[in-house]
Order: sequence, then C-alpha cells, then structure tokens
Amino acid sequence: MAAVVHRELAAEAWRFYGPVLAIGALVAAGFAAFVYMETNGHFVTGMDNQIVWGLPHVFAVFLIVAASGALNVASVASVFGRTQYKPLAPLSALVSLALLAGGLAILAADLGRPDRLVVAMTHFNLTSIFALNMFLYSGFFAIVGVYLWFMMERRMHRYTGTAGIAAFVWRIILTTGTGSIFGFLVGREAYDSALLGPTFVVYSLAYGTAAFLVVLDLASRWDARAFDPETIAKLGRLLAVLVAAALYMTAVFHLTKLYMARSRDVEAFLLVQGGIYPLLFWLGQIAIGGVLPLVLLYSPRTGTTRGGVLAAAVLVVLGGLAQMYVTIIGAQAWPQPIFPGWQESSSFFDGEIHSYAPSLPEVFLALGGVALAAALIAVALKALRFLPESCTDSSSQQHTSPQARPR
Repeated sequence: MAAVVHRELAAEAWRFYGPVLAIGALVAAGFAAFVYMETNGHFVTGMDNQIVWGLPHVFAVFLIVAASGALNVASVASVFGRTQYKPLAPLSALVSLALLAGGLAILAADLGRPDRLVVAMTHFNLTSIFALNMFLYSGFFAIVGVYLWFMMERRMHRYTGTAGIAAFVWRIILTTGTGSIFGFLVGREAYDSALLGPTFVVYSLAYGTAAFLVVLDLASRWDARAFDPETIAKLGRLLAVLVAAALYMTAVFHLTKLYMARSRDVEAFLLVQGGIYPLLFWLGQIAIGGVLPLVLLYSPRTGTTRGGVLAAAVLVVLGGLAQMYVTIIGAQAWPQPIFPGWQESSSFFDGEIHSYAPSLPEVFLALGGVALAAALIAVALKALRFLPESCTDSSSQQHTSPQARPR
C-alpha cells in the first residue's frame, strides 16, 4: 500500500496572500473594536446591567465548544482505530487548537479589564466553575499540542494512541465544564439544569465536525487538491449522526424544562412568545441547523457529494450560532426570579423582559475572533505539512516525499 504524503499548502502569490490579507483585515477590525470598547466603556455596546454577555460571547462559546468537536476525526482515527481518517488527523488537531484560541481571544477582549487576566490565572477559587475552566482550557492546549506533535513526528508515532486517549477524555471534560458554566447558574431559570453538561458535549461533536469539514473543503479548494469522495461521504454520514443526536438532546432538555412547572414560563418565552428567540430557535437551530442538514446528508443526490456535505456543514455552523444566541442571550433577557412566586418591579428593571441589539463593535469583535482562528490555520497550513495529497489509502504510515523536503 502506498504511504500517505503530507505537504504544505501549495497556493502561491495572490492565491495565498489575497485571502490572508482579507483575514488579517478582519483581525485588525476586531482589535480596533476591542480598543474602542475598552477605551469608551461597554455602554457603547448593546449590553447593559441585565444582559452582560452579548454577541461576542455567542461566538466565543461556539468556537470553544466547536474546538472540542473538531478533534473528532483525530479521535476516531487514534482512539477507535478507524485508519481511513488518519491522513486528516493532524489537520483535525490544528483546527481544534485554532478554534479554541479564537474563542478565548474573544472572551479575554470582551470581559473587560483584560489587564487583570493575570489575576484569574494566578488566584483560583476552586468552588467556581469559571476558575476550573482555566485549568481545562490550558490543559487542552497542552494535551492536544503534544498529541499533534506525536502525530507529526515519526519517532513518536508509537505514543499517538495514548496521547489520543488523553485528548479524547480531556475534551469531553472540557466541554462538560463549558456547559456546566450555564447549568450551575441557578439564578437563571433557562439554565439551572445538569443536562446542559452532556448536551453541550453532543453539541460540540456536531459543531466541531461541521467546522472541520468547512476548513477541510476550503483548504482543499484553496490548494486545488482533490480528496477521496468516499472519505467525504463517510464524514458526511458521521455529521448526520451527530446532528441527529444534537436534535435529540435539544428535545430532551426542553421537554425536561417544560415538565417542571417553575420553568414553563421561561420555556414559553424562548419557544413561543419571545420574538427573536423563538424565531432563532425554530428556524435557526432546528430547521437550518438540524432538519435541513439531515435532508441534505441523507438524500441520495446530495449526501455523498462534496457540495452537499459542505452545504450541510455550513448550515450546522449557522444553526449552532443561533443555538448559542438563544441559550446565552435569551436566558439573560428573561428576568431573574429574585422573589420566586412573587412579582417585583423597580427602577432597575426588575421583573421586566430585557431587550438587546448587538452594536457594530460587538460584531467586529466576534468576527475578529473567527478571523484569528482562520489566520492561525492558514499560516500553519502554509508553513507545515498538514494537508494529505490523498485520502484513498490511509492504512500505512505517513512520510514526507522527497519533493516536499525543504531545500
């Protein structure tokens, strides 16, 4: 069997630097938005004392959750022994690390007083899920970084399986911790559920796989590099199963909340009466991010085609962003029950449903984090050998061809 050859991105001149400059412009716009908000204060955004996590948090949490799931292909290859995915495993780890970096960059810029981030990194309240996530994020970088090194260094190949298992376990813990940030917030009626931990794990599997497929397709088109249609079809079927699981967990979560009398009002708000939030839930998360991708992936005409799988992956990403918007902002728009069983009102808007409209700086900050992840991926693809020339024969070990060696 022929060995799998990995090479750098071959795009030259304007085919590489043109898109990179566009991505860099978005990164610069995101940084400018951060400086503007940091200089003038967060009152220039659409956030207020009631809604303190806005659009940047929607993108940040989506990227963090997707980072865990983007490692699916590498885990399937190393942990579950599906050798046909091994050529794509290094790219899977790269996308995972880049997405997490982009998400954390948004968080650091959006929370305010980033100069005090060192305090959060050196003083820990171990009873806080936020403090525990500092360990989870840094641990993920370390473990997946070592895992990637083992995959790309031939002398370390024998340790790839062990590193893959460690990365698989850690990413499940990380996503559970991210979901638990919301599940442990008992003051918000839309949260306050132990189901959010495993639900976010399932979401991560779907969103991360979709994000990886988008990167894989764009990178191969960028480099005019063909991939085995059977591999694309298998990844599409994997995405379909994960999207169906995400829909199942969504149904279980909301049915559980509806079963409890104390949660029915907030569920009615999010699912029926809340204006933009039911629209994003039913049209965005369920229809665009769930049902339509399943139709595309299980259709005989589109389910095995490159275009059909890419379209489904893009729809899943859009549906994931809609889900995060409803989960993060919709829950804050619903008033907190300060005195359960009683109605309260004050000059501080207690008991009132809050409105939120993202400002332009928030939009640029959110897109800047996505662009940062894209920039990291683009530079890594150009500098290192991540892209396989062929995915048709993955049972043998990868090697570097003589033509690809540095001169």
